[in-house]
Amino acid sequence: MGLEALAVRDVVVRYGELVAVDRVSFTVGEGEAFGLLGPNGAGKTTLMNVIAGLLEPSEGEVLVKGLRPLEAKGLIGLCPQEPALYESLTGMENLRFYAELHGAWDQSKARRLLEELGLGEVANRRVATYSGGMKKRLNLAIALIHDPPLLVLDEPTTGMDPAVRREVWNYVKELKRAGRSVVLATHYMEEADELCDRVAIMYRGRVVALGSPEELKSRFGPEAVVEVRLLKPSTRALEAAGRVEGVERVEEAEWGLTVHARGVDERLPKIVEAMVAAGASIESVKVRKPTLEDVLLKLTGARLSEEG
Repeated sequence: MGLEALAVRDVVVRYGELVAVDRVSFTVGEGEAFGLLGPNGAGKTTLMNVIAGLLEPSEGEVLVKGLRPLEAKGLIGLCPQEPALYESLTGMENLRFYAELHGAWDQSKARRLLEELGLGEVANRRVATYSGGMKKRLNLAIALIHDPPLLVLDEPTTGMDPAVRREVWNYVKELKRAGRSVVLATHYMEEADELCDRVAIMYRGRVVALGSPEELKSRFGPEAVVEVRLLKPSTRALEAAGRVEGVERVEEAEWGLTVHARGVDERLPKIVEAMVAAGASIESVKVRKPTLEDVLLKLTGARLSEEG
């Protein structure tokens, strides 16, 4: 994994009586992407602000390449949750403004960066005319313009269509291969799976699980998830499935039920039989592997897709 690009040690953030971040510790190696997942109010954005040097912790410390964030501003590239842009300026003018704060303005590099992020054709348009996804990409360009070794990306692809989101994923992968370190907070479970070497799941200010996506799915996820599509909703079917031995959880969805079960090869016929006996009209049944969303649901009771 290489040397530590980031060390977070026993960080606490208090707002009066409220503890927003509660004794959080982890490290991020050079060239590693580290993900933060958790429901709203888990403390992710507060922690990202501490790492970026926008907020002082109440206790503990953060070190970026051995320096405190305020001493390491040039080593950190921040893409905040809400774009921080001057809408009356063009994309290129915004990029120049932020680059000059770091003494890193290079017009040819800026033009290349905007092209790589799909903004070349709108570089000279006022940001007020940009879509939400374009503003996010411009903020990512601003985070990268001074070549920082650590990128702090707070929901960087929110508002992007799936094709553009995947292009950004590929771009982040290239940055990792070049040795950049990434701290990523995201609502997209596929994004965390695709980009992150390790993930910390936060809940009520604490890290409740930490490991690679596969480790977390193996350790905390169900053995399998059964998705049952129903022709019409059925509370009786939900209750019947929940009574089958080996079933750990049953959830209602718009299209039917999601059943978390152990020994699914053996249980599946019994689950279907119980639901049919309860009067369910089943359209289809699919078995899938657990996801990070299933892990989050088990540990926090919330889904990634429920994030605001």
